Amino acid sequence: MTQEITTPSPARITPPAAARVTPPADEQQAPPPPVRDWPALDLDGTEFDPVLTDLMREGPITRIRLPHGAGWAWLATRYDDVKLVTNDPRFSRAEVTRRQVTRLAPHFKPRPGSLAWADQPDHNRLRKPVAGAFTVGAMKRLRPRAQELLDELMDAVLAEGPPADLVERVLEPFPIAVVAEVMGVPPAEREQVHTWTRQIISMCGGAEAADRAKEGMYGWIAATVRARRDSTGEDVLSLLGAAVGRGEISEDEAVGLAGPLQIGGEAVTHNCGQMLYLLLTRPELMARTRERPGARGAVLDELLRYIPHRSTVGLARIALEDVELHGVRIAAGEPVYVSYLAANRDPDVFPDPDAVDPDRAPRPHLAFGNGPHYCTGAVLARLQTELLIDTVLDRLPGLRLAVAPGEVAWRRRTMIRGPQSLPVTW
Repeated sequence: MTQEITTPSPARITPPAAARVTPPADEQQAPPPPVRDWPALDLDGTEFDPVLTDLMREGPITRIRLPHGAGWAWLATRYDDVKLVTNDPRFSRAEVTRRQVTRLAPHFKPRPGSLAWADQPDHNRLRKPVAGAFTVGAMKRLRPRAQELLDELMDAVLAEGPPADLVERVLEPFPIAVVAEVMGVPPAEREQVHTWTRQIISMCGGAEAADRAKEGMYGWIAATVRARRDSTGEDVLSLLGAAVGRGEISEDEAVGLAGPLQIGGEAVTHNCGQMLYLLLTRPELMARTRERPGARGAVLDELLRYIPHRSTVGLARIALEDVELHGVRIAAGEPVYVSYLAANRDPDVFPDPDAVDPDRAPRPHLAFGNGPHYCTGAVLARLQTELLIDTVLDRLPGLRLAVAPGEVAWRRRTMIRGPQSLPVTW
């Protein structure tokens, strides 16, 4: 169910035919598509973003303007194009840190050492100190402790009896506890760290609130890493402290590495919230998942493909040279976004993409990204997702929503979509 995370070598990747510098004659001189404004919509349930739907219909390569930043950017939505852009060294993340581009977030202050903004070969150097904490073997060792933490939460839910808010009682505290274990956050400091992460991914409060949260969390991480320079521990903060002590990375780079990993637990909460909402509102899917526990992996993969886990798009790249894609010239210096959500709904790859079909022919979804920036914590996220779905379904027979589906409250003004609460009974 899980896989080792491997990082492609930094060697130049030969682009497929769609991205040749010299396109076929009938594709040359294509006029640029119009620039479309893409607001951050507050959507209910698992509704797919209607703006993204229109962009996908408009063509494989479109142009967008997001609520913040400056200018416009290209957007790739087809599965093969998304895989190309995210695995081609002609598109740089590091270059984005040196300019303003159109973006969703009101705040933009990349930190030195952040894997999210590193190109090869720097990316491999930065990833190496923490890689050991996220292998399949490390997750196998973590699994019993993670199950123990989850069982404690479920015991409390069962002892109190229905109804219960699954987000508040299980989906939020479980990933916090597991990520804290992996990172090495002391129990007394976990609630403060979680408060910071919630503010960082929220669009409420604006740049000032996010900056205060980042200052608090990054300052705490720096002090913790500094205190663990001589550590032999296997938690992430100890691994980073030891790497700083050996001179392999700087303290600033250690902080830039740890911050996004700490925030990653938020995604598990909201992804699982969407998955459970779909199971609770689709009786046939719930029945299949309960009756065939050995085949739940296919259900989880299909739900990971299907759920709209974020608002608009993530992080941009900058073209380092002119690139032709479907007859459109992306000029050197122009920003490019990809949409993993759109790639996961590409009808050429996933027939009838708007249907939840666990029996569809296997084809890797891109929910965890692609290329060098494939999610560092993907194996951890998959472990938590498996445990959450299995344990909630197995320990709460007859699980159902305690309110009408339309009464479930959904998160607002946030980059990561999901239910604000999930009231259930059993």
